[in-house]
Amino acid sequence: MRLLIHLAIAIAIAIVVGLGSAALVLDRDRLFGAVTRGAWTAWPDSGSADADPYTAAILARSGEVPLGAGEGLAFAAEEDSAGQRLTGNCRYRVTGQTPPARLWTLTAYDGDGHLMENPARRTAFHSREVLRHEDGGFEIAVARTPEPGNWLPVTTTDRIRLILRLYDTPLAGGASIGDIAMPSIEKVDCS
Repeated sequence: MRLLIHLAIAIAIAIVVGLGSAALVLDRDRLFGAVTRGAWTAWPDSGSADADPYTAAILARSGEVPLGAGEGLAFAAEEDSAGQRLTGNCRYRVTGQTPPARLWTLTAYDGDGHLMENPARRTAFHSREVLRHEDGGFEIAVARTPEPGNWLPVTTTDRIRLILRLYDTPLAGGASIGDIAMPSIEKVDCS
């Protein structure tokens, strides 16, 4: 009888630890294969057959459809270039150049990964509409209040996330990410 009680306790502990660790892992972002450049992080294998099983499970749970291998690559930023959490109550400047791509988009999401409704009806910029400097660089303001030039509005005061998607880029086809140039994210001020 004592053996059965110990066996039942061991099984209960194994179930709780197993299900708890699985839930903990699936509530995180992708775990393996991350490539970070400045404030930006990408998971090049997430849209390929080489994706690890944890990433596949996280994508299945979230319903996110990543760019497929060869289609493009998405970089996410949840912190500015100084390592501070991005929040909607601060103004940011995204400046610089992007890696080579036929088209790129920069989209702002709230902390839960949803697009934010706003009076300007703008949730993203793409490379064919952004105003550029003479050297080809750009500057995009990410803020709650209107800004001159390229303005990407946010409507939350909580955390935000920026996603830079590069479409038809040599990086998606297996080219080395190496020391690619990524735009910087600079905090201007906070309210």
